[in-house]
Amino acid sequence: MKLLGRQAGIFFTRYVTDIKKEVFRKSIHICTAFIPFLLHYFYLPTLSLLICAGILYTVAELCRLNGKKIPFVSTITEAAARKRDENRFVLGPLTLVIGICCSAVLWNETCATVGIFALAFGDGLASLAGKLFGMIRIPGTSGKTVAGSLTCFVAIFCSTFLYTHHTYIALLIACVGMAIEVLPLKDFDNILIPIALGGVTSLLLP
Repeated sequence: MKLLGRQAGIFFTRYVTDIKKEVFRKSIHICTAFIPFLLHYFYLPTLSLLICAGILYTVAELCRLNGKKIPFVSTITEAAARKRDENRFVLGPLTLVIGICCSAVLWNETCATVGIFALAFGDGLASLAGKLFGMIRIPGTSGKTVAGSLTCFVAIFCSTFLYTHHTYIALLIACVGMAIEVLPLKDFDNILIPIALGGVTSLLLP
């Protein structure tokens, strides 16, 4: 009984740690929803800062992997890193920056904003919902859950509708976003979601 209790305690501790990491990671994700507003008023400075942040992060990660930690940056990376990222280059923040920058450059403001909002809210909340409520997993998706996918759909639909005021566009964007999110792309969905959904929006908007 003591052994079972100890194992349950260890499992619960790991679960709580995973949730804390996921909340921290997805808080960063959701904060990217402010970027479209910065791009609207300060397009070139914001884009330049994002590129510089991506470069700084890459240097910091390479240094961390070689045993040289850069204050603040390396600490945040370690706090947000998942188990699969241990002793590896953590791609998430870099692909996040790449996806946002590419969307901002490729599409007009409205389309880029739809894509970035989808990344911030849809992808941001999907993983967290999957961790908290994901009892049913979707086969062939490397652990994606029904709860996460439905949360992604609702979040993208709401953010797109509130921004564009087009119900059918929001519905289509949410469907495409959910289809992309459920793919086992790991951190590369950070690139595909804003670019693809920005592109789909450019085809749908009148």
